[in-house]
Amino acid sequence: MVFRAPDHKEIEHAIGNESGLPLFLRRALTPGDDFEPIPLPHPGDWLSVQQEPGQGFSEFVAAHPRKPGGRKRRIYLTPLGEFPDGSGPSLQMLKDCAEAYFMMDVSVTPQVEVNPSRFTTRINPVTRNFQVLSLDVLVYLRQHMPKDAFCTLAVTMEDLYPEENWNFVFGQASLNTGVGVFSFARYDPAFYGHARREGYRRLLNMRCCKVLIHETAHMFSLAHCTFFHCLMNGSNHLAESDARPMHLCPVCLHKLQHSIGFNVMERYQKIFHFLRNYGFDREAQWVNRRLEYILGT
Repeated sequence: MVFRAPDHKEIEHAIGNESGLPLFLRRALTPGDDFEPIPLPHPGDWLSVQQEPGQGFSEFVAAHPRKPGGRKRRIYLTPLGEFPDGSGPSLQMLKDCAEAYFMMDVSVTPQVEVNPSRFTTRINPVTRNFQVLSLDVLVYLRQHMPKDAFCTLAVTMEDLYPEENWNFVFGQASLNTGVGVFSFARYDPAFYGHARREGYRRLLNMRCCKVLIHETAHMFSLAHCTFFHCLMNGSNHLAESDARPMHLCPVCLHKLQHSIGFNVMERYQKIFHFLRNYGFDREAQWVNRRLEYILGT
């Protein structure tokens, strides 16, 4: 089935009923000119091979999404293996990123060693890269889940594989139990034997932040977005992932705000400071424009 972009009425319905919401939240859910339409897929892109009906706000609520509540109101990041200086993202940056985008407390746990007695490992028969079995990591995370954890996400510079007959996987998650593991290894050009060109560090950081936000949002039961060009768009390859913006569209923002209950202005302000502090200047300018639109200035 060929993907068809939603029309204006379908997008309005997907955003959801805004009556009764606070003024700034209503304005934050009004697209204005700040959001691009979802790109039509090219051959090999996600929506050219995946049939996704789209998850509007009402469908999201009706599905009884996972929400933080009671004691379970903290996000945990667990570094799996080493994060060498110069080849991996800063764990502090990842913590700051998650805190800004989800407006929740985030803790980084002590590093978990890639111990062969704890995790199944192999040398990939094709690439000869060292790999860790992602399913073993999920089991470990479930067994060591803190009592106040809404979700625990392992992040690693090791390559992953989900089962013996797979070449690799970028990540794997169990949404019902709130655990996931995501590898940043293939976001570094050195993984493929390529030179690290000028500016690669910013690109690596951008890729790591995008996948962290995208996959954490799945933990809140957000499905892939089919309404706008959005961070929650699916991606089938690295170029498609790189093309995604670093913001949530009004449909996905409404879902996340419904689950967490954050103040939308405080969230955008915190995201703005995060982006500026880590050198994502173009993205910070977009957030600043969005804040001006919400304020009506």
